[in-house]
Amino acid sequence: MNVLVCVKQVPDMESKFTVSSDGLWYDQSDLTYKINEYDEYAVEEAVRLKEKLGDVTITALSIGPDRVKEAIRKALALGADKGAHIKDDEAHLKDPYQIATIISNYAKDKNFDIIFTGMQSEDRGSAQVGALVAEMLGYNCVTTIVDFEYNDGKVNVKRELEGGIKAKVKANLPVVLTCQLGLNTVRYPTLPNIMKAKRKELKEFNVSEFLNVEPKVITLKAFIPEKKKGGIVLEGAPDEIADKLIKILKEKAII
Repeated sequence: MNVLVCVKQVPDMESKFTVSSDGLWYDQSDLTYKINEYDEYAVEEAVRLKEKLGDVTITALSIGPDRVKEAIRKALALGADKGAHIKDDEAHLKDPYQIATIISNYAKDKNFDIIFTGMQSEDRGSAQVGALVAEMLGYNCVTTIVDFEYNDGKVNVKRELEGGIKAKVKANLPVVLTCQLGLNTVRYPTLPNIMKAKRKELKEFNVSEFLNVEPKVITLKAFIPEKKKGGIVLEGAPDEIADKLIKILKEKAII
């Protein structure tokens, strides 16, 4: 079986963000980076499938500048077999349609049976790329999966719906699956596997080989929302709080 896992390198969300000088994204110079959390679940599920079936080759793919090789190396340390780095110093300016085009053009002649992606990225959060890749390749697609099983050429998954409801879905290969929180518990890479990852194949490509479309969405401006005034904390007995609340609402002309 041939499996592709798409991983994105994103900033640690505890970082202090400032808008970049061009006003289109955040300043990336002093941030700490990591693998997108949802993509870690995708890697883990691919590795578990390999452990179960044995004859599975996992390719970890990432798009971005040279630093994204760190994310690919971590995926290799977790159990992926080889890496593919599509070098693009301006990946942050690409919209989901362009990113999906890059991935699908890379994958179209490689006969992947399953493509795992994260449900969404922590920085952009569009949740569009996985579904777009499936459409471009003509693959089946199941999004936001929280349970996965492979059996006789089919995948049986549970996907999360609104209100905590889950749906059972069966799909034939080839298929794209986007992974949600709770799908699994991601392992820690061991030191021997980290060392092995340095010797695994990691091919580099230029984004121009795979990008042949214009964006559908253009970022006009990035900005930090203005802070709103703090709320009012009402204290006292319940009947006193109710009286205070009614008075405030009357003063604000809400009632």
